[in-house]
Amino acid sequence: YPSTPPSTSLMFMQSNGGLTDAALFQGKDSILSGPAGGVVGAVQTSRQAGYDRVIGFDMGGTSTDVSHYRGEYERVFETEVAGVRLRAPMMAIYTVAAGGGSIVSFDGSRYRVGPESAGAYPGPACYRHGGPLAVTDCNVMVGKLQPEFFPHVFGPEGDLPLDADVLCQKFVALAEEIQSSTGDARSPEQVAAGFLSIAVEKMANAIKKISVQRGYDVSDYVLCSFGGAGGQHACLIADALGMTEVFLHPYAGVLSAYGMGLADVRSLNERSVELPLEEATLAEIQQVVESLASKGLEELAQQGFALDLESKIQNSKLPQVLPRLLLKYEGTDSTLAVDFAGVEAMRSQFTTLHRQRYGFAQADKRLIVDTAAVEVIGHTHSPDEPDVPRVRAQPLTPKTTVPVYTAEAWHDTPVYHREDLCPGDAIAGPALVIEPTGTNVVEPGWKATLTAKGHLILKKDASQISFVGFASGKTVDHSPAEISSTHATALSPS
Repeated sequence: YPSTPPSTSLMFMQSNGGLTDAALFQGKDSILSGPAGGVVGAVQTSRQAGYDRVIGFDMGGTSTDVSHYRGEYERVFETEVAGVRLRAPMMAIYTVAAGGGSIVSFDGSRYRVGPESAGAYPGPACYRHGGPLAVTDCNVMVGKLQPEFFPHVFGPEGDLPLDADVLCQKFVALAEEIQSSTGDARSPEQVAAGFLSIAVEKMANAIKKISVQRGYDVSDYVLCSFGGAGGQHACLIADALGMTEVFLHPYAGVLSAYGMGLADVRSLNERSVELPLEEATLAEIQQVVESLASKGLEELAQQGFALDLESKIQNSKLPQVLPRLLLKYEGTDSTLAVDFAGVEAMRSQFTTLHRQRYGFAQADKRLIVDTAAVEVIGHTHSPDEPDVPRVRAQPLTPKTTVPVYTAEAWHDTPVYHREDLCPGDAIAGPALVIEPTGTNVVEPGWKATLTAKGHLILKKDASQISFVGFASGKTVDHSPAEISSTHATALSPS
């Protein structure tokens, strides 16, 4: 390999969402570096688009990674990956086995999606390598992926389109098998749509675990969809969660890589404390925090950042130093992170967070400082995204119209190329928006609009939002009287 020029700085991405110099890089800090790049990309691009509450939805070939952002990156300091327990700061990312390559099957009584994956090779059945039916095949079967507009990189010479014929034959055979086993007569496209519904439910449940089940109402968040398969499912995921807005960056298909270029240089250091949170112990805890801050500042100084090593961490004019404590109730193991401050201020933060997360607080119970953690940030230059200068004299017209099975019916669906769109263009669903790194599906009841910066914003039609309290966004099935009657019947001794 050629030697690296002396003027070139080699940086590595870390699982905590920050870059570090190659000389300071350790393997344990790279376990989730790829998904962490996706979180950074989702947050930074969403912020440039004007969003400060973000659900990251990264659907790739094997799995889906979801994340939550509300003003700060969320991290865990101890996690288990592939059966190995690691104690290292990592982005809080929840993963489920639902990706474009997740194998779909029928076990004799029910539909199954994953966790097994067809992988890159042989890949889904449509990849021309004899692979099994997968989620990608389902999208081809219902028309959401069009072989004509998918890269022609398959076959012995790597120049053929997706094989729609072979997967169609497989779905016909599977539909016949399901009918013979259960008597349920469904068309091949209905079978494919059923598998997609299961995959969507799995991914929506993953998002609930990192949001709704932790006390956050996702209805006022934007769903930042990215990854090669994200755009095909984003509207359905949002519908399942009661969300009304989806953000698709021009680089959505490769946002994890793009996010690494937007990341800051970060140093995270933490140390076990195990002291009660009291005025008598605050000085000792502060010594630990200052020691960790100095260590982090020294690491950034080695990477060319001019930082004042003598500054105290309480100085709010140093935003690059973020000290935090992980607190817990005495006798428990669940910790919550609070900003390092005075004892009463930290106790108040913890009480608020605990009540939000678990629904209660114990004011008379002693708090224990489990861990001190200090993040030091060296901000890098991330240029603002320029406005898209395109102006079109002629009205927007689709490239073609194709049949797509969605919302339990076939629809004549227009196909657009994202590069042909101009700021202000609005496309009502159903529609397909094709771009170099993915296919985006605008479902019925949704509208896609291109912003001045080239961002694609999908919004739910207000007339389709019936009842905010229901995560599905659907109408209520029963009146209150009917619900009460139903519950009374179910609970009666007879």
